[in-house]
Parts: sequence; C-alpha cells; structure tokens
Amino acid sequence: MRRIILTFAAAVLVAVGLGGVAVATSGGSTITVPRLDRAVATSFSNVYAQESAIEGHTGITPSSLQAKAMCDRGPNVTQSGPGATWNCLMSWSDPNTPMPPTGYGKFELNVHSNGCFTVGSPSSLIGYQTITDRRGRTVNNPAYEWDSCLDPASDDTPTGTTFPSALTVTSTTVNVTADGTVGVDLACGVGAGGCRGSVAAVTDTGVKLGTVPFTMTEQATTHLKFPTALPAGAKQVTFTATTTTGFAPPSPATLAVQG
Repeated sequence: MRRIILTFAAAVLVAVGLGGVAVATSGGSTITVPRLDRAVATSFSNVYAQESAIEGHTGITPSSLQAKAMCDRGPNVTQSGPGATWNCLMSWSDPNTPMPPTGYGKFELNVHSNGCFTVGSPSSLIGYQTITDRRGRTVNNPAYEWDSCLDPASDDTPTGTTFPSALTVTSTTVNVTADGTVGVDLACGVGAGGCRGSVAAVTDTGVKLGTVPFTMTEQATTHLKFPTALPAGAKQVTFTATTTTGFAPPSPATLAVQG
C-alpha cells in the first residue's frame, strides 16, 4: 500500500518557488522521466543527509551520497505525466547502510499534476517513520516520506541511469498437480528490460525435474511448470534461477512439498 502524507499545500508552495507548476503542453507533459530522475535524486539526497545528521552519522552530505535514480511508470504506460504508479529505483553511497545485492532501493511516488510529488521510502534501507537521534530521543525520520517538486523548465535530457529488474521466487511451498508435476511462481520487479532466463528444479533426493525458460516484462508474474514428475519420497525442491536479463535471486529457493 502506498503511503501518502497530507503536505500537498506545502508542495504547491515549493512549485511556485521553482517558478511555476508543471503543465501539459502541446509537446506533452512537462512531468518526464529525466526531470523526475533528477528531482527525486536531489530531494532524496537532502532528506537523507538530514536523517544522517539526526542520527549522528558524520561525513554524510547530499553531494557525498552520489544518488542516482531511474523512474518508471511500468510497462505499456506513457512514461510521463501525473499519477500514483510511478516508481523510482535509486542507488547511493553511505558506508553506514550498504546497498542490497541488487544495488538499489525501490521508492514509490505519487506525482501530482503540478509536478510536485510524494515519495515513500523502503523502510529496510531508510528506517521507519520515527528514529532515535544522537541524544536518544524519538524523532520523525525526514527520509521516511517526503514531498518535493520538479522544475518544469529543468534539464530534460536522459540521465543514462538504468537498473535491472529483480527476479523473485514468490512461491512459498511446492504444490503437486494431478499429473504429478510441480511448478513455481515468479515475479519480475521494476527495472529496465524485464527478466529473461531459466529456472532449474532439483529434489532433495537429487532428481532433476527439468530446466524451464522464462521471459517477463517488468512488474509481471508467471508460473513455470516442470516436465518431470516429482518422485515418491521427495520432501523438498530447490529452484535455481539464472538470468540473461534482470537480476537473479542471490541464492536458490528451497521449498517444502505440500501434502
């Protein structure tokens, strides 16, 4: 669920300070991917540096973070204009918080028609709504959720920043079908190029159930069915994904057989 905070009026004031609000022009909306990429990375750097200062981390400044963002509305959608379906993948450099294996965090955006936007951060990297400051007090986390605006007259050339989609195994157990075979559910996250590759399945008894290819767009799901029937006595199946496009899970998924 997207987290929305009611600071829209303040965001409008920021937009006015930028010299105007974003509008739809004859050439299309001034809310574009390059402008969002830059605006989100810049505003994130400011609030993240504030969070670091509150927590007493030294040496963290907006410029030292070197934040880069790739914003995206998903497949088969015009990549411009307002909406609540924007996502931005972002990387930054902070020795106190190493990046996950993908190399980025996922931020959710609600972009308004005036070019202002509300950002919801991944709590696994940014922390929760309240944090403990260097004096031990509980205070609001400025980077948990924030508002900012893009400048409709700012640079609209592509930043060149891209991040791969992350592939995940979403099945939690192995279900056996009537013909004795098994399958696995996959999800391809936000990112450039979607996910392509194959998944191999092996039982805990060493029987290979097959290797099945997949091709997925970003933000898509699929179910793979393996050709070899599950042998009697198998209690677990290990699924190993290999990708040629996208980021594969860093370790295989071993799931218990149901029933």
